Amino acid sequence: MMTSTTASRWLLPILPILLLACGRRHTDTALQGAELQHKLMQGLTEVIVHDILSPPVSSRIYAYTTLAFHEALRPSHPDIPALVQNFNGFERMPPAPDTTILDVRLSAALAFLTVAERLVFSKDSIRTLRQSVLQAFGHLSAGHTKASEIWGNRVAQCILKRADGDNYRQTRSMPRFSVFGENGKWQQTPPDYADATEPHWPLIRPLRMDSASQCRPAPPPPYDTLESSAYGRELREVWTISQSLTPAMDSIARFWDDNAFVSKHVGHLTIATKKLTPVGHWMGITEILARQNGLDEARTSTAYALTAAAIFDGFIACWEEKYRSNMVRPVTVIRERFESEWSPLLQTPSFPEYTSGHSVITSAAATVLTDIFGKERSFTDTTEVKYLGMHRSFSSIEAAADEAGISRLYGGIHFRSAIVNGKEQGRKVGRLFTPLLKQP
Repeated sequence: MMTSTTASRWLLPILPILLLACGRRHTDTALQGAELQHKLMQGLTEVIVHDILSPPVSSRIYAYTTLAFHEALRPSHPDIPALVQNFNGFERMPPAPDTTILDVRLSAALAFLTVAERLVFSKDSIRTLRQSVLQAFGHLSAGHTKASEIWGNRVAQCILKRADGDNYRQTRSMPRFSVFGENGKWQQTPPDYADATEPHWPLIRPLRMDSASQCRPAPPPPYDTLESSAYGRELREVWTISQSLTPAMDSIARFWDDNAFVSKHVGHLTIATKKLTPVGHWMGITEILARQNGLDEARTSTAYALTAAAIFDGFIACWEEKYRSNMVRPVTVIRERFESEWSPLLQTPSFPEYTSGHSVITSAAATVLTDIFGKERSFTDTTEVKYLGMHRSFSSIEAAADEAGISRLYGGIHFRSAIVNGKEQGRKVGRLFTPLLKQP
């Protein structure tokens, strides 16, 4: 069976070849409508998987690239909502061009790729993808191609200027997170005992929230070793469920794992597996819903951009709470209290427990997508087929988000309160974005 790492290495070089073949047949048939952005998103996701980027960092890349595509496309689609002008930290977009002298679809693709190239590690993969896109639009005159490149670059530079000022660069050189071994406070977790992931992420400038603390959740149950306490009951629940997992619970946990880098230790050998981040998973769900409901390229662009933006702010809100409450993970306390060699079904991510990042960002995404597609929109999620060989069907978008949240309890890496309160926190974030769907 092909591993996810092997699949990633195979897909990265083959995707540009596929796009090149599409270009030779003519872009209007091969990359018509929303197909262009779907292909770009698939290519970007493969690069993010290959680069092993953390979920918060991935959310930043998806947000800026989708906004670049959306804003570059708008001159030919004045009916779609303006987003950048409603977000924090952006300068006014450059004046719209004369759309008769360029192809805004090519401009949008090039804006997307220019932003992506700046933000990922595997820049050569993005450059190859860029050449494939240019080949696909090879039927355009030199003048139209040049004008399209100019407009795409103007939009990209506006997006990148905001990215340069969002504090990301400053957080790269900040001190590591200090761990003091206090009872109830986060400690590094097995098997890798890795340092805390992105402890300074709350300093990243949000897109819609006025601050990282705007959507703070209710506080977690206070750490208490008494089994009769709220904390004690939640602790025992995680341990008890781990001892009686049903096949259905196991499948749900594994389907929504979305840990970008999982290590398995066998003696002195470490086997690593690359997979989707939760952001990539919800970008895949967005694609599925857009295809299933026949969205045109303008509305598809809006769906991608607003969903990615809500997830971006969701991570900032969630990480602000994680490093404020600094709650210990179940594996640490269960090993102390119940079973010294206990391990959860899923590998515990290297950051504090409360709130559940999956619950926050899936609820934020689901809030936006439900507003776009409706409350009773059933679908089959095939995003994980290439990575896990699994798919799952849902009666609604919210049902998928609920399952993603509870999967963290089945996986043994979150307490119930982190899931329940994380869902409400994510809903608050998502509701900041849904009014923009009604903007001209």
